[in-house]
Amino acid sequence: MPPSFSLTDWLARLERLHPSTIELGLERGRRVKDALGLAPAFPLIMVGGTNGKGSTCAYLEAILGAAGYRTGLYTSPHLLRYNERVRIAGREASDAELVAAFEKVDAARGDTSLTYFEFGTLGAMAQFIAAGVDVAILEVGLGGRLDAVNVFDADVAAITSVDLDHMDYLGDTREKIGYEKAGIYRAGRPAICADPAPPDSLPEHARRIGADLRCIGRDFSALREGDRWTYRGPEVVWQELPLPAMAGAYQLRNAAAALAALEAVRERLPVSEAAIRQGLRAAQVPGRFQRIARAPEVILDVAHNPEAARALAATLREQPVSGRTLAVVGMLADKDAAAVFAALRDEVDAWWACTPASPRALDAAVLAAILRAQAGAVWVNVQPDVNAALAEARSAAREDDRILVFGSFYTVAAVLDHAATQQ
Repeated sequence: MPPSFSLTDWLARLERLHPSTIELGLERGRRVKDALGLAPAFPLIMVGGTNGKGSTCAYLEAILGAAGYRTGLYTSPHLLRYNERVRIAGREASDAELVAAFEKVDAARGDTSLTYFEFGTLGAMAQFIAAGVDVAILEVGLGGRLDAVNVFDADVAAITSVDLDHMDYLGDTREKIGYEKAGIYRAGRPAICADPAPPDSLPEHARRIGADLRCIGRDFSALREGDRWTYRGPEVVWQELPLPAMAGAYQLRNAAAALAALEAVRERLPVSEAAIRQGLRAAQVPGRFQRIARAPEVILDVAHNPEAARALAATLREQPVSGRTLAVVGMLADKDAAAVFAALRDEVDAWWACTPASPRALDAAVLAAILRAQAGAVWVNVQPDVNAALAEARSAAREDDRILVFGSFYTVAAVLDHAATQQ
């Protein structure tokens, strides 16, 4: 592409380059990785799982940054800007850096067709190598075994949870999905599992390949004691730690997954207890029980599958309000909306269904019908888009009420984007 092409131009081109938005497999990525000579000498920490990946990556980045390391972080999806996906030393990659990386990948790929995610993954690693990072943290995009990030061998791989999501690609049972996620483990290397009850396929795969499996509840633990908690691992104990800044009891499990990964690589990347404390207090991820307003309170959460909905329901119970909880929800058509609503119906007093701005969106009227079947007599309203639904919920809310906006990254992004334009 001509050098004058912008990041927007490049992203539009990447969406057209490959016939499928998602095509799992490692052969294409490995071929171009080798052509680029991408052989990182720094440690790689890979994080997979149905939920909790982004938060665990945030804890890792914050703690390692506080310890003085130059970090590279690759995550997906983004909310407002593609730049969010690539961070170096805590700073989002610039448009110019991303364009330069895409040009490098494009020049090396020859006639190999790469998906949008494969292009981005290879481009991110090229940036990390060029920037001389001390460690790279890679979030798995989809599954694990055949995901683009798995062309790289992790020094330690962590799986946060295993539940039902992306079943068209990963299988329709936890056993099948667990096998796919365990594909990021490597022989002889630390393999973290923070799911307290993983499907048998995960430990079986770890044993079969000879990975050093470390499971929560058996090999490491997180014990809350009031407003502090203790991490106890195979060889270290960190006590009197502050609770994570992000809300929700499940965040303790995500933080423990991050500490278990750090313990596993502590000889190469030692961190102090002070750095751990600082990182736990600092780590934040937009769209994870994110409060953007008060009186009435407005909470944004990207929860979009049953496990995430159960965790969200638990957090709502942990943080009650004196008034009502009103929910604005927009979901994609490939999600299990009925199971999501079943998890949250007892926590919500009124609903607004909307249609996210995505070709994969579930129409608001269809979503409302599923809601009515699950929520019974609770009031369900329909609005065409997210911000129209939020505006109506706000007009119906009292100061002591809470408004929850959730169901998809697209749903949360629309609210954040609208809020940014009003400033």
